[in-house]
This record gives sequence, C-alpha cells and structure tokens, in this order.
Amino acid sequence: MTLAVLKSRALTGMTAPEVTVEVHLANGLPAFTIVGLPDTEVKESRDRVRAALQNAGFEFPARRITVNLAPADLPKESGRFDLPIALGILAASGQMPAASLDDYEYAGELSLSGALRPIRGALAMTFAMQREGSTRRAFILPRANAAEAALVGGAVVLPADSLLQVCAHFAAGNGDQRLQRHVRQIEARPLSYPDLSDVKGQAHARRALEIAAAGGHSMLLIGPPGTGKSMLAARLPGILPPMTEDEALESAALQSLIGSFDPVRWKTRPYRAPHHTASAVAMVGGSSSVRPGEISLAHRGVLFLDELPEFERRVLEVLREPLESGCITISRAARQAQFPARFQLIAAMNPCPCGYAGQSSGRCRCSPDMIARYQGRISGPLLDRVDLQVEVGALDQEELLGAGSGEPSATVALRVRRAAERQLARQNSLNEALGGAELDRLCQPDAAAEKLLRSAMARLAWSARSYHRVLRVARTIADLDGLEAIGQAQVAEAIQYRRAIRQT
Repeated sequence: MTLAVLKSRALTGMTAPEVTVEVHLANGLPAFTIVGLPDTEVKESRDRVRAALQNAGFEFPARRITVNLAPADLPKESGRFDLPIALGILAASGQMPAASLDDYEYAGELSLSGALRPIRGALAMTFAMQREGSTRRAFILPRANAAEAALVGGAVVLPADSLLQVCAHFAAGNGDQRLQRHVRQIEARPLSYPDLSDVKGQAHARRALEIAAAGGHSMLLIGPPGTGKSMLAARLPGILPPMTEDEALESAALQSLIGSFDPVRWKTRPYRAPHHTASAVAMVGGSSSVRPGEISLAHRGVLFLDELPEFERRVLEVLREPLESGCITISRAARQAQFPARFQLIAAMNPCPCGYAGQSSGRCRCSPDMIARYQGRISGPLLDRVDLQVEVGALDQEELLGAGSGEPSATVALRVRRAAERQLARQNSLNEALGGAELDRLCQPDAAAEKLLRSAMARLAWSARSYHRVLRVARTIADLDGLEAIGQAQVAEAIQYRRAIRQT
C-alpha cells in the first residue's frame, strides 16, 4: 500500500473543521513535501516526523513522500498534524496495519524522541465533533489533553504518551497494549470566588451589582480611587447563576483555543480584566491564526475594564456590536471566523482626571472643560449600551471604621438564582437578551409606572435603546422582588441607575 488516509482537525474559530491527511509514497529521488496551505509550523513537521520515526526505531522511507492536507483552501497551522502524518507514513510504507485507521481521528505534536506533546484546542475539536455528530470516531491525542477533551459528553478519547504507544494500539488486536478510553472525571468541589462580604458599606453599589447579576446587565461604576470599584467587579462572578453544561463547554472550548483551559476550573465563570493598553485586536481577537480575544474569552463570564477612559477610543468602539449581538465575526484576507462573545461588561472609571471631582474634601482642581474632555473619551453610543451607571461614593472615616460586613455572596447568589430561574421559565433567556416583541409582551409597566417613565424619557432625552434598557432593568428588579407586574417602585429604581456621566 502506497497511500494512507487519516482524519484530523484544523482550528478555524469554534468550528474545528475536519481535515483529511493523505500520505502517498512514490518512486523517485527522496523528498518530503507537504501541500494544502500549511503554515510554517506545519511545514516544520517534516523534520520532527523524520526524527521521531527514526528515534522510535522505524525506518524512514527513502522515497518521494507527498502529504496532502485537504481541503486545500483551508489554512493549516500548529503541530497537531505531526501524529497523523507520522502514522500515514508508517501505514503507507507497510510498517503498521492500516485496516482500522478510519475509525479514529488524530492530533498531536511529536518531539524528536517520538513522545507526544500537548496541543491547544483539544476541547474545541471534540466539541466540534459532538456538534457534527462525528463522535462515532474515537479521538487519539496526547495524554496531557485527555482530561479537557473528555469533558464533551459522548466523546471517546484515547490518550497516548508516544508514537510507539499509538502504533502498538493498532498492532495489538485486542491485547493489553491497546489504548484505554479516558473516563471523564469532574471533581465535586465548591467553586472559589472572592466573597461580597469583604466589601464594606456601598449598599447602593451592592444592590446594583445584584441587579446586574440577576438580569445579565452591563454596568459602569463611577467614583474616586479607593472606593471599592474593582472589589465589587471581582465579586460579580461569585453571585452569578451557576453555569449550565452547555455554557461551561462553550466557555472551556474558547479558552482551549489559546491553550489556557484548566479542567480544575470546570464550570467556573471566566473573569477577564485586560489592561488599558490592550489593542483592538487583543480585545476582539484576530492575528494571523484568528484566535479569540478578551471579549470571547469572557464568554458566559465577566469582562472588567478598569480605568475605562484610559482605553483607546478605537478599542472601546469595537465593543459596541458584541454588546448587542453576543458574537464577533473576524474577517481577514485569508479567512473568516466567528466567536461567541456573550459577556457581562463591568467598567470602572474616575469622575475626572484627578479622580476627586465632587468630593467634599475639595482636593479636585480639574476645570469643567478638563472633566468634560475626560468623560468625553467614552462615546455616547457605547454609554447608551450600558444598562446600569452607578456612583460609588467615598466612605468617610466613621463609615469605613464602623461599617460591618455586608451579606455574603452565598446569600445574594441565592436571590439572583431565583430571579434568573423566573426569567428562564418565562422567556428562556435573561432579561438582558429580551428583544422588541418580548419587551412589549413581558415588560409592560402599570399606569403610574408608565407615566413616570414617559416623564423621565422626555426630561433626560433618552434614545429608544436607553428606554428599552430601563425597561429590562425594571423587569429584573421586579423578578428580584418576586413580582409579575412592573410597578412604579421598580421603574423609579431603574431610572436612578440611568444617570449620565457627563452630568457628574
């Protein structure tokens, strides 16, 4: 047999399309060619595979070797094709049985000694196999990737330590040398988050954080330095509703694409806090291999942007579309990829360049023009997409020393979970995702509340988007209160969270 065909997978966004690895041996001067849009890492497989085969005790064929990675128009990157290429050469040269090659998919990078090194995206590949219904094939991959790949229900994952182990699996028949399926193991352990009881005072901001968690709303915290804005943001994941199996798989698959997923953190809400020097590409994703950015890595979790006006204007503007759609499409000259990006945005900022505007201490020396320019770094369209705009005031000495611990995260999380369950039972989504028709049906305020809402809309010159966001927040407040109807109290509370920062 001079031709061997094996299956592997590439990584293009979340799709992980199937790749057919065809290895052909022909007569002629010895050569080793890889075709099918391979990048530099894939081309370097020639040297890794040659050394791995020789050091594992196999004969490297002195023939013309052609490896085709199909489809030819799909870019291929990373060293995950080392293992199928090596097995294809062995099968085509008759050094290992080829009868059952089609029952498996393969991925793994080879060291020069023939050991298998971990790859990135293993969970994303098994996740794609599940969505395509391809779990009839077993997946052979490095042992270091087995725990994450096996998180996908129904996936048959066969971990191996070396090329020799994989070859022994095919040569052993039903013997003891066959690779053993990795059994999915998830430790039943409590999730570890910072506790909300660490925050002293700030009852108004804590209430806003609870509303944001219950309805999936975005939030902007405005206040001087040292008032607890970052502490509040870091404690949001601990009061969010528990992740479902599908949400956990989506989040873990995205982190697997950059090689940062740890199975120990299964079902832990992601919390991403990029520095304000982050670029637009780092935020939305991209680069030559089209990897997910911060907004996708925060999928089903929290994206915290501290010192919001210090981010470049271009970086902030790229958040506008994902905040509405919950996904991001990255287009490059050679490829296009779509990533989910349903994150919860929590931002923090000072009221002025020095940070002390409006404080009784009189420390602020910023002019009105300086304050206006500072706050003007955040565009109106972006601010319009933020549901809750909350002032976090400084605690005076008596409040700071006398304030006891507030409610722990577990108590608040219980209320949030009950409110979220009401929303899911009613509309199968959180209130933040309510569309136009659902808003008209589920968020109708009573007469007194509607009168108050109309008055506020006229006085504050809201856009239609602002009006709808206030309705969503009012619906969430009603759910937290266990009410079916939206009353005047819920609307009034929602309106007070809609303050314009340029009035600070």
